Amino acid sequence: MQIKDVLAVVNDEFKSVDQLINEQLASRVPLVEKIADYIVSSGGKRIRPLLVLMSAKALGNCDAQAVKLATVIEFLHTATLLHDDVVDTSDMRRGNPTANAKWGNAPSVLVGDFLYSRAFQMMVELGSLPVMNILSSATCIIAEGEVLQLTNVKNPDLTEAQYMDVIHGKTAMLFEASTHSAAALLNCSAAQAKALQEYGKELGMAFQLVDDLLDYEGDAVAMGKNVGDDLAEGKVTLPLIHAMANATEDESRLIRQAIRKGGLDDMQSVFAIIQKTKSLDYTRQKAYECADRAQQHLELLADSEAKQALNALAMIAVQRNT
Repeated sequence: MQIKDVLAVVNDEFKSVDQLINEQLASRVPLVEKIADYIVSSGGKRIRPLLVLMSAKALGNCDAQAVKLATVIEFLHTATLLHDDVVDTSDMRRGNPTANAKWGNAPSVLVGDFLYSRAFQMMVELGSLPVMNILSSATCIIAEGEVLQLTNVKNPDLTEAQYMDVIHGKTAMLFEASTHSAAALLNCSAAQAKALQEYGKELGMAFQLVDDLLDYEGDAVAMGKNVGDDLAEGKVTLPLIHAMANATEDESRLIRQAIRKGGLDDMQSVFAIIQKTKSLDYTRQKAYECADRAQQHLELLADSEAKQALNALAMIAVQRNT
C-alpha cells in the first residue's frame, strides 16, 4: 500500500476537510486570511487530519463531526508551524519561503494565534468534553516540548532519553492527540481508545526520528528545506547523540564543539563521524521499532480497509525520503 492508496480510503472525507479549512480561514482582516491560506495551502502531507479520518473510519463512523475534528487538528498543527518558524528563524519550509520570511515575525505569530483560536472555536462546536480535554492538554504538552527543545539548543549533553522526551512533546503528541481524540469523539471502548492513542504516539515518534535522520541524508529539493539545518541551529538529535557516544574522544569533542558553535563549518567532519559510527542506521532502527509497536497496537481493532491503511502508514512513515 502506498500513500495514494491510504488517501483513497478517506478520499471524500479528505476533500470535505479541505473545503472546511477554506471556509474557516475567513477573517475580516485580509492579511490574516492571506497568511493563513499561504501556510495551510503550502503542500504539507496532512498526516494528522488523515489520522483523525482513518481512525474514525476504522471505528465505523467517519462523519461530519470527524471532518470537523480533522480540520481542528490541521489548524493546531499549522499554528505550531507558524510559531516554530519564528522561533527557529527558518526561511524555508516545504520548498517555499516561510510566512515569517515573507511577512515578518509579528504577523506570523499573530496569525498562528488566530488559527489556535479558530481551532478552539470549532472544538467547542463539536460539543465533546473528552475531545476538548485531550486537545487542550496536548497543546500544553506541545508548547512545553518546544520550550524544552529551545532550552537544549547547543547543549551537547542532551541524553537519548531526554531527546525522546523532546520529540514526544513537540511532534508525537499531536499524532497521539489526533488518533485519541477521534476515538473519544466516537465514544469507543476504553481499550480501543488506548490502542489508537498509543498507535498515534508511536507513529509520531517514528515520524520525527525519520525527520531527524533525513536532516543528514535527505535531498534538500525533495524535502523543501536545507539539509544540515539541525546542526546549523545547534539542535541535538539522535544521530548526533549516538555518534558522540560511539566515537573516539577526539571525534566526540569535535561534534560537541560543532553543536556549541552552530553553523555548518564542521558539517563534513561531523557527517563523516555519523557515518563511521553508523548513527543513521541506529536512528532508522529506532524508527522501525516505533513503527512496529504502532502496528501491534492496531491488533485490537476489527479488520477493515481503514485499519489496513493505518497499518501501512506506519511503514510509509519510516520508508519515506521526504
